Amino acid sequence: MKSIILVGGKGTRLRPLTFEMPKQMLPLVGLPMLECVFASLAKHDVDEVVLSLGYLPDQFIDAYPLNSISGVKLTYAVEPEPLDTAGAIRFAAETAGIDDTFLVVNGDVLTDLDLSALVSFHHRRHAVGTIALHEVDDPSRYGVVATDSEGRVEAFVEKPAREAAPSNFINAGTYVFDPAVLDVIAPDRRVSVEREVFPLLAQQGSLFAMADNAYWIDTGTPESFLQANVDVLHGFDVGRHLEHLEGTTWRHPSSTVAPGVRTRNAVIDRDCVVGANVVLENVVLMPGAIVRDGAQVRNSLIGPRAVIGSHSVLGPTCVVGAEYVVPEHSRLAGSVKLGDI
Repeated sequence: MKSIILVGGKGTRLRPLTFEMPKQMLPLVGLPMLECVFASLAKHDVDEVVLSLGYLPDQFIDAYPLNSISGVKLTYAVEPEPLDTAGAIRFAAETAGIDDTFLVVNGDVLTDLDLSALVSFHHRRHAVGTIALHEVDDPSRYGVVATDSEGRVEAFVEKPAREAAPSNFINAGTYVFDPAVLDVIAPDRRVSVEREVFPLLAQQGSLFAMADNAYWIDTGTPESFLQANVDVLHGFDVGRHLEHLEGTTWRHPSSTVAPGVRTRNAVIDRDCVVGANVVLENVVLMPGAIVRDGAQVRNSLIGPRAVIGSHSVLGPTCVVGAEYVVPEHSRLAGSVKLGDI
């Protein structure tokens, strides 16, 4: 089976980290998040993935010169201009010559969804499109879906007010499509799958949805990206065994950590340097980051080659961009973003 991964977004909510790299290439406990998505697809007999690219496409292409990840063939579809979600799906499908049932996943969603069960449900319902659903407390940030007892979609409302939402089941960003869906996506213009295609399919009675109890997280914000890292530290299965894990701290062997460092739920990536008597709690240090003596960093993301000055106190929730230098004795808390934002 083939799958399209949508990775064209600019990741604006994760700036300044996404100025240097696309959000799907940000490291999730030392491994690009994209590779975690590939590992999940590979477990469900996906043998070819088409990356739908828009923002910083060369970073993806240069990172995988063998055109393969986790044993899955990799091809690219670079949008000539932004085409929105449905336009990107049509462009990628045509570029790769997709002519059979296929999957679409969002590259910034981390989940252990049973994709095989979703595909089987799609075929049993003879659907043109099937949406994976996830239940949340507050659906106002998402596309909300209401279904009948057979799973046929009766209403699809994009980002409603909380009190107006028809259900608490949201579009989880994983879809199964038959090639017929491409016929309802207008060519050569921006088309939203959420706002145009899904409502049309629902009106035709050919859109279905299936809920399950899978782990699911949208990693598009600093808080949720940090939480995804913590979840992996605590054993969330992304298709790999974590080596170099000590308690709930993962440390790359190339990093240097001085005596007296206290850590909890911490990621210390390659070539990082951590000084004496540092405290790291719920923190991701990306490659080459430096934390000077006596600093305390909590609930924060520290970008590649950034420097945290000695005896500084950061968090929550600080996002420090690549190569940014935080002066010593700094005191920073709240939604702080440091770098070229």
